[in-house]
Amino acid sequence: MRELSELTEVDEPAWSLLEEELRTAKVPVEVLDADPGQAAAALLQTQVTVRSYLGAFLFRTGGMLVDDGWLRVYGSPAAHNERRLPGLARINGYPAEPDADWRPAAGLVVAHDVLGGTFAIQGGTAEETGLPGRPGEVVYFAPDSLRWDATGAGYGAWLSWLLAGGAEEFYEGLRWPGWREEVPGLTGGEGLSLYPPLWSAEAHQDLAGTSRAVVPLEQLLGFARDTALQLDGTDPGFLGEA
Repeated sequence: MRELSELTEVDEPAWSLLEEELRTAKVPVEVLDADPGQAAAALLQTQVTVRSYLGAFLFRTGGMLVDDGWLRVYGSPAAHNERRLPGLARINGYPAEPDADWRPAAGLVVAHDVLGGTFAIQGGTAEETGLPGRPGEVVYFAPDSLRWDATGAGYGAWLSWLLAGGAEEFYEGLRWPGWREEVPGLTGGEGLSLYPPLWSAEAHQDLAGTSRAVVPLEQLLGFARDTALQLDGTDPGFLGEA
């Protein structure tokens, strides 16, 4: 396990580039301030340097709310956290103390959306993890199809794509008129449960006609995993400890 100084004292740290992208983002973003001690501990366990976008984001932010909170990208636990956004360490069940032998079971969960969609970094080959894509690629568990799909991008490119407005096209067909009024009041531990559910034919035909209820995100993720198992016998695996 590399020491903290090896992760932070590097040439060409990514924060200056990332900070500019955050400042000029094409979508509404709210970046929370990191707690320095918690940030150091999270970076140490993650074992990435601040030369990477993942390391810079984790070390310098307490996470980020994109599109008025539709998407939550996890950083370190925030110093001031009125939205109760959990940190990357909690979402992935990091050990209480740095452990050189600990690894995510399949992929590192880096973001959730309000529908229970999950973004994760592929932690190995598809044969090893059961997830699509290449090692290091961001993959997405889609709540309307109940399966994982590869995005074709690593974390840095994925984050830049989000800040450039990529989510608008990505979520086409999964947003209903008025969604922007419903989302901002949610905390980082809540999501929206739709009925009929997103994966049903009724929801696909008339998303605006679904009823929506605020539920704990953990409940939403558990329901998606159980439903995937019941419908086609496929376990999507770890979706985060929300």
